[in-house]
Amino acid sequence: METEVITLGETMVVLEATDTGPMKYANYFQKRFGGAESNFAIGMTKLGHAVTWVSKIGEDELGEYLLHAIRGEGVDTSFVTTDAEAPTGLYFKEKRRPNQNHVHYYRAGSAASKLSPDDLHEAVFSEGKILHITGITPFLSETCDETVERAIDRAHEHGLMVSFDPNLRFKIMQWYGEEQAKERIRSLAAKSDLFLPGLDEAEWMYGTRDEQTIAARAWKDGAKDIVIKNGASHSYYADRYRKEGSVSSYKVEEVVDPIGAGDGFAAGVIAGLLEGESLEEAVRLGSAVGALVVSSPGTLKDCRRARK
Repeated sequence: METEVITLGETMVVLEATDTGPMKYANYFQKRFGGAESNFAIGMTKLGHAVTWVSKIGEDELGEYLLHAIRGEGVDTSFVTTDAEAPTGLYFKEKRRPNQNHVHYYRAGSAASKLSPDDLHEAVFSEGKILHITGITPFLSETCDETVERAIDRAHEHGLMVSFDPNLRFKIMQWYGEEQAKERIRSLAAKSDLFLPGLDEAEWMYGTRDEQTIAARAWKDGAKDIVIKNGASHSYYADRYRKEGSVSSYKVEEVVDPIGAGDGFAAGVIAGLLEGESLEEAVRLGSAVGALVVSSPGTLKDCRRARK
């Protein structure tokens, strides 16, 4: 199957405490993996679409684990490179109390932070239809920022649609400065054909929680189709032709783990668009996938149930 979607970014090994309480008291951990872009990629494969993930891992055992695990989920990892001088990123997931998690990152100087434009091969863009990026990758390092910019340029040159999920991580944005970070995020949104912020993210970017005002400002910057996620309430959508509406969120009896919900939502929306659905119906599928994600532990869910 030819690649339909390309995404790039860091995936880390996750050591998740099996005990509840502060991590200093935890003795046992379960090994998983986590990264917004690989979560998204796996969601896409479970929805029946071919995805290529571009990244860099350390030339180490943890890197091998990531590569085998993600490839095992059906994601094309042909363009993942290795770095013998930098480690694979790692984070610990702590269960402070039932259904409340906290993460501790050990990603500074990771192999993925060394990703550069030279790691982008022209062949990556020759078959795809959509490039999906997040606001995480540009803030990992200057070379990562340059890589994202180059990827967007290549995508446009090859006629690919560009999807952008801000997925804000303020801890890694600190080195950039808040106003500069805001300007950078808005510049990426301006270059997107599909812009997928959460309402809180959009408020930080545009200074308002009014969805129509946010859409108007994003359009003015240059964005095309816009979908604003408003948690358990609804998702607002507005396309490039100024057609707008909202889709109610699916009711979730118990939120087990919210991590990865936005990645699943993005996978559902993009899968719907690839299948020729209207933006409204694509958002409905995204909402169903997001609801499945938050109602199950971990971030690797069987998204196929969202179609039922």
